Amino acid sequence: MKNLWSDRDARACVRRYGRQDVNADVARRIYTARLLGGDPQLVLHGGGNTSVKTVATDITGEVIDVLCVKGSGWDMGDIEPPGLPAVRLDPLRQLHSLDSLSDEEMVNVQRRNLLDSKSPNPSVETLLHAFLPHKYVDHTHSTAVLALTDQPDGAKICRDLYGDRVALVPYIMPGFALAKACAQVHAKHPGVEGLILLKHGIFTFGESAEEAYGRMIDLVSLAERRLKTGRRNPVFATPKAKPRLAKVADIAPRLRGMLAQGEDENQKRFVMTFRTSAAIRRFVSDPAAKRYSQQGTVTPDHAIRIKPKPVILPTPARDDLDGFFRGAARAIKQYEKAYRGYFDRQNDPADPRTPLDPAPRVLLVPGLGFFAAGGNAGAASVAADVYENNIEVITDAEAIGRYRSISESDTFDIEHWSLEQAKLGSAKEKPLARQIVVITGAGGAIGQATARAFGAAGAEVALLDLNTRAIAPLAEELGGVAVACDVTRDRDVARALAVVCERFGGLDILVSNAGAAWQGRIGEVDEKLLRESFELNFFAHQRVASAAVAIMRAQGTGGVLLFNTSKQAVNPGKDFGPYGLPKAATLFLSRQYALDHGADGIRSNAVNADRIRSGLLTDKMVQARSTARGLSEEDYMAGNLLGREVLAEDVARAFVDLALADKTTAAVLTVDGGNIEAALR
Repeated sequence: MKNLWSDRDARACVRRYGRQDVNADVARRIYTARLLGGDPQLVLHGGGNTSVKTVATDITGEVIDVLCVKGSGWDMGDIEPPGLPAVRLDPLRQLHSLDSLSDEEMVNVQRRNLLDSKSPNPSVETLLHAFLPHKYVDHTHSTAVLALTDQPDGAKICRDLYGDRVALVPYIMPGFALAKACAQVHAKHPGVEGLILLKHGIFTFGESAEEAYGRMIDLVSLAERRLKTGRRNPVFATPKAKPRLAKVADIAPRLRGMLAQGEDENQKRFVMTFRTSAAIRRFVSDPAAKRYSQQGTVTPDHAIRIKPKPVILPTPARDDLDGFFRGAARAIKQYEKAYRGYFDRQNDPADPRTPLDPAPRVLLVPGLGFFAAGGNAGAASVAADVYENNIEVITDAEAIGRYRSISESDTFDIEHWSLEQAKLGSAKEKPLARQIVVITGAGGAIGQATARAFGAAGAEVALLDLNTRAIAPLAEELGGVAVACDVTRDRDVARALAVVCERFGGLDILVSNAGAAWQGRIGEVDEKLLRESFELNFFAHQRVASAAVAIMRAQGTGGVLLFNTSKQAVNPGKDFGPYGLPKAATLFLSRQYALDHGADGIRSNAVNADRIRSGLLTDKMVQARSTARGLSEEDYMAGNLLGREVLAEDVARAFVDLALADKTTAAVLTVDGGNIEAALR
């Protein structure tokens, strides 16, 4: 592991934060915290913590000793001064004399001694940092160190490797008891450079940020070198029989449906993401995975992200998908039953915990890779990162010995610990949370407005358009995916939705929005032009809707089809037949889907919009039409009963409203400011 310390960069950090009245101690703390947090071999997604003991001035002007320690919810990789709340140090140190301290009392005393009451909760390991005498303290979940400690003889391996450079601490759940234990171990070995917390991680410390950081790099590098000696290769066996495997997109929606919890409007779905690599495939495909993958997580706090164990599914042979799905359904049901049994075994009636949902967060698929699930795409991605980290640690542990995690009871305590669950947040979910929306024609004004509206409502957004340059920045902004797709081509549509299924697990809402306007007198229009318009303005809607319905039916959780039809469908304009005719067919297509797939829980509705500035109604067209009618552009665009211009955002809101109207189907919602000629009878 490379030491990335730079005197120049450290000085620059001190100057930068000095301009914000942040003292040099904290600035150097930020600098090395970011060095540690930027390396996934050390820290993942809010894991680990750091601190510095320094001074601050309170409201009375008194200079006092404080501990600036990582706050809950902050990530070391991009930490800023507010992520290191200052806590009065002396009151924390006085707690060392206590024999016990409850979690509630610990949190209360830490918050009571914050210099700023608006600060985040200090880390659950704040007292550990406070009880150690050093100025700078660093804590990581190094993958290399975990691979050594997550062994039946992990303590011996570490003693042989480190000698008297570190002291060992047996596994104890984070909190007051662990803080006292670490202080006691350190008092017996005051000259050590760090503490190895068995099956948990590593602490290093020093009188300078550089010293504490350098010790972390040195000790982790020793562990990395140890993992290269006496290594078994290959670590995992490859099955001899290799059936032709199903594609990820063919199995993802069905699996996603199996994970859904509850029914009807109370149903909670999961967003899934898929990961694979040669190392992952070897891990999930070895028959021994039933042993090593079921031992538990490589460090305790991972359990809140991925649960203690993954579920192992059958091998998805392409020529027996029905058999795979039957086996997968059994495996998931057995997993959920076992998880409830685990809760019942470990839950103490005298100190009862709140049951968590039993759905697995990681699904191992032999031959393919694994799926990770979460309440949103971000949570699924975090779970996937964490499990990839678990695969790496378990692989290294198995290469030099045999992987072993903490006990079931210890796992239960950490997974159901309120202070750990608090890291996941408890904010109320947005109305379309856990739902995946696909928007075609997403590069246009209506498409982009619709993407933003669904993103604001909590949906995961997939943007489809011919031109990915038009949608890639917006997809990145919304945390979605941009896919190039010509909706007039079967292969393009199939490939685009396969990408969506791999990224999110399936889809719940389709906004079929792509279209273009062709003009001409209907008795004189060239048939080729008319067919071209029908291909995009009708058949493309049918193509994407049919593919979306197949995915929705596989999920078994219903879905929503939303079509952009236009007022031309009911109020044709002169010389606009080539556009209005296929749009009229699309309006009735939406009703046919409502009729044929209502029993599948799939709703189908349309939005009728008019005079929206977009790729169909360009500024040039607006100018020409308004001039022809002797009107200003403003009056032309506001030529409706309300006298107001209708915007793309108004159409987007209509799509969202229809997506939320869970008992509305076969409806047409008009968004045109009022046009009696286009009103439906």
